[in-house]
Amino acid sequence: MSTAFPRITMSPTGRDDLDEEAELSDAWVAGRAKQADGTARGGGEAGATVGGGEAGTTIGGREARTAIGDGETGTAVGGRETGTTIDGSGTIRPLVAASWRRSARARVSPDGAARVELDEDELADFRDGHPLAAAMPVIRELMGAYATDGEHLLAVCDAAGRMLWVEGHPATLRKARGMNFVAGARWSEAAAGTNAPGTALAVDRPVQVVAAEHFRHPVRAWTCAAAPVHDPRSGRVLGAVDITGGRRLAHPHSLGFVQAVARAAESQLALLGPAPEADRASLAALGRDEASLSLGGRRVRLSRRHSEILVLLAHRPEGIGGDELLTLLYEDESVTPVTLRAELSRLRALLGPDVLRSRPYRLAGGVDADFAAVDRRLASGAVAAAAGEYAGPLLPASLAPGVVRLRERIAGRLRAALVDRGDPGLLADWAYSSWGEDDLEVWRALCAAVPAARLPPVRARLDSLEAELSAGATVLQRPVPHTRR
Repeated sequence: MSTAFPRITMSPTGRDDLDEEAELSDAWVAGRAKQADGTARGGGEAGATVGGGEAGTTIGGREARTAIGDGETGTAVGGRETGTTIDGSGTIRPLVAASWRRSARARVSPDGAARVELDEDELADFRDGHPLAAAMPVIRELMGAYATDGEHLLAVCDAAGRMLWVEGHPATLRKARGMNFVAGARWSEAAAGTNAPGTALAVDRPVQVVAAEHFRHPVRAWTCAAAPVHDPRSGRVLGAVDITGGRRLAHPHSLGFVQAVARAAESQLALLGPAPEADRASLAALGRDEASLSLGGRRVRLSRRHSEILVLLAHRPEGIGGDELLTLLYEDESVTPVTLRAELSRLRALLGPDVLRSRPYRLAGGVDADFAAVDRRLASGAVAAAAGEYAGPLLPASLAPGVVRLRERIAGRLRAALVDRGDPGLLADWAYSSWGEDDLEVWRALCAAVPAARLPPVRARLDSLEAELSAGATVLQRPVPHTRR
């Protein structure tokens, strides 16, 4: 059954042909922007609820009243007062609400524009050396005519959200330049707010963002759908493929389309890549809470505990005794060896008896681990290659003592190498990532390294971080008042 949604203003340029009533055929598509009684696009009044409590943070407009978790906050998501329900049962989907929170936390300006970070020469080098270059013929074959005929754009970005290819209808390309949706610009969520390619990379799954769901005002004339593309062998995110255009893309079919293109790109990369060694496994554990193991032509997704065990065994190929493995895995010293043996028994059943050996516990045949590759790159001085391999902290949710130490060591070494190198592009990749958005030392290094033309937004972010740090220190220095009970 068709559902007619209220009017959505689509054009930042004021063109009447894009400011029409949107007839969206599925309630799954959010974008139920309202006029005076509730809007998600920065005009009219709103009130937003996301999980209880009232919120109050100013993000760059006038005041708004938005409940985002606990505590009082004033959140102006870009302009006038808004009153939008963001609880999953109302206007904004939970995925979009979570993305808005991350965008606000990353201090994205609702009225800003994406930054162009790569000039023509730098862009050519990035394209030539990027793994997705090999998949572009397939992506163009599947999307090229659809984008041109529908007056849309096809876009492909790297894992850091930098647009490497933006192609499509000439008139749409001209319009997109107005918001810097061009090759060489960074559209990661932390840099450009909620948008399909940036948010797809942030959550590692296909995402559609419709009109008013965008965090930034200039982008709310557009609708986009994007899907991440993974390395078929390691599972590492290589980038994302995106379709961007007007309101005609506001349909779930657009999301299914880009997801199919992303899978086709991965299949093409698998065909072109070297055949994996039959007796050697590949472990991907960076930037994910549950590791993925490729073994004998199959991919196994591991539980969190099994992920921790395999990470530790991959790090110590010579093997680890049972008592030591117990201390590396469990914070609670009361955990008995019986518990560990049970976990190892389940893991052996999952992987096969010839993969996991005992006395000491070790992996047969060797494992190519993504975190070990980062370590090797750093040891050889290949800082850029190490940064390219680093998909995020090692098993970030893990509290296993051995994993925590390894995670901190790898991140610390890479971070120090990036600061020492002083390359603005590499520093920006770290600073605009989810793990680096509050890294004061890296932001200071980026501020010192970035060209003068790109300095203002970096300087503003650094000033904001330093102000927060100063305010936090002041609070900590205050005497705690005595409370009578």
